[in-house]
Amino acid sequence: MLRSTARATRQTASFRMLHRSSYTPFLPTVPFPDPQLKPREQLSIRNPANGDHLCVVELASEADVKQTVAGAQSIFQAGTWSKAPAIERSKVLSRMARALEARISELAEIETLQTGRSIREMKAQLSRLPEWIDYYAALLRTTQAFVAPTQGKLINYVQRVPLGVVAQITPFNHPLLISIKKLAPALAAGNSVIVKPSELAPISVLEFARMAEAAGLPSGVLSVLPGYGASAQLLAQNPLVRKVDVTAGTNTGRLLGSTVGRNLAAFTAELGGKAPIVVFEDADIPSAANGVAFAAFVASGQTCVSGTRLIVHDDIWDTFMPLFLKKTESIRRRMGNPLNPKSSMGTVISERHLARIQTMLDKSLEPGKGTILTGGQRLTGKSELDNFDFDRGSFYAPTVITDVDTSNDLWREEIFGPVVVAKRFSTEDEALALANDSKYGLGAGVWTQNLSRAHRVAAAIEVGICWVNTAHRNDPSSPWGGMKESGIGRENGVEAFESYSQSKSVIVNIASTAESRQTDDWFAEDAEGRRYG
Repeated sequence: MLRSTARATRQTASFRMLHRSSYTPFLPTVPFPDPQLKPREQLSIRNPANGDHLCVVELASEADVKQTVAGAQSIFQAGTWSKAPAIERSKVLSRMARALEARISELAEIETLQTGRSIREMKAQLSRLPEWIDYYAALLRTTQAFVAPTQGKLINYVQRVPLGVVAQITPFNHPLLISIKKLAPALAAGNSVIVKPSELAPISVLEFARMAEAAGLPSGVLSVLPGYGASAQLLAQNPLVRKVDVTAGTNTGRLLGSTVGRNLAAFTAELGGKAPIVVFEDADIPSAANGVAFAAFVASGQTCVSGTRLIVHDDIWDTFMPLFLKKTESIRRRMGNPLNPKSSMGTVISERHLARIQTMLDKSLEPGKGTILTGGQRLTGKSELDNFDFDRGSFYAPTVITDVDTSNDLWREEIFGPVVVAKRFSTEDEALALANDSKYGLGAGVWTQNLSRAHRVAAAIEVGICWVNTAHRNDPSSPWGGMKESGIGRENGVEAFESYSQSKSVIVNIASTAESRQTDDWFAEDAEGRRYG
């Protein structure tokens, strides 16, 4: 089997958790590799905080994709995992959760190195991931088939069976979190899974695949194919792939969805977002300011549920905004080396992405089109926190902008960075109109101490997830997905498990032979009044 190459070396302190200098795709066993195959393209993975080379990753070729799908289908048909008893799959998943639990610190540092996100964020996030695997391990032990109330002397039992080979396209912003949110229900249901992680941050997913096999997942059930968007298209085009699950931008989702549809395969997509955060006049202002800062600036604003549209009541604008700006400026002052546990916020993913954010602001903030209250530029010079050199990395200051019209791209389009646009409102209807003034509908937040208003407004905002007096809460049991152009389908919960399986109905005649001969001969000469169906 092709493995993540293990040329272990003693590395500098900043790379101490990255034990491999190179990685290959994680593929099913190849008994006789084709000697005519060309060498794979190699990609240098770099730390966005300082530009340092981390490792080399070999990108999956077109031949790798075809071979992996064929191998995954063969494993599925063999039934090693797909037909294994639910209790056996549950035990393997539980071992995977414990293996992951034991390596949280190491994997968190890998995530920080490859994404530039702060180590404090990554440790907190990754510490939750075993819960997803445990949840679906438990679901396997408790999910039951049911007997449908079919008429006549028939027993109709309904089971869930796996789909087959499924492909998962995962992004750079939460490499391991989003992969495991998709992997856990897919594996629990008995599928063969192929993950195409972002070429910008594939390391932790490759590491997890190795861990999963070591924990007892049969070889070939899980494959990881690092690569560019072309690899995702190749997976979506393959008729053996029976479901594609993607987290990406809306345009990518549309492209993949149209491809998947031609194969009549299943499709789940968590796409773009432009989350509104509505702060009413009766909100607890310090809590709201803290919550909005978390919603807007966690992951450097690189989440699809990032609170990028701040909608504040007129009566508290002059009280709330100074407090929120003070919090924002405090975050900026405490930015530094992402590996420093005291660092408040890390980088964006790359220089290219940083340039895109700046270009979008410069274009949208022509004279008279908005006011920058704080931020609005990349960070340079040395960190106030730890003297870290910002010039080497893709650091962008947390930014708050106001006086922007709702026709402006900063209000309408996903920035995917630490940029918030703030607007005033005076009535509940106005707040709802502003909140729903978006083509997206993934997440939203409402801050109020009025119980009736909280339920009323949450119900009226057109999103798949709405938080009240909190932000970004997530749980393996809680459905996660969007409305409008934010996607289709849901992650998490029983809903995700069922989306990775399909119902199979078995109908058994339990009438005696004599009775069946008498009642079931539809074409008998005296068949008048016989039951049909």
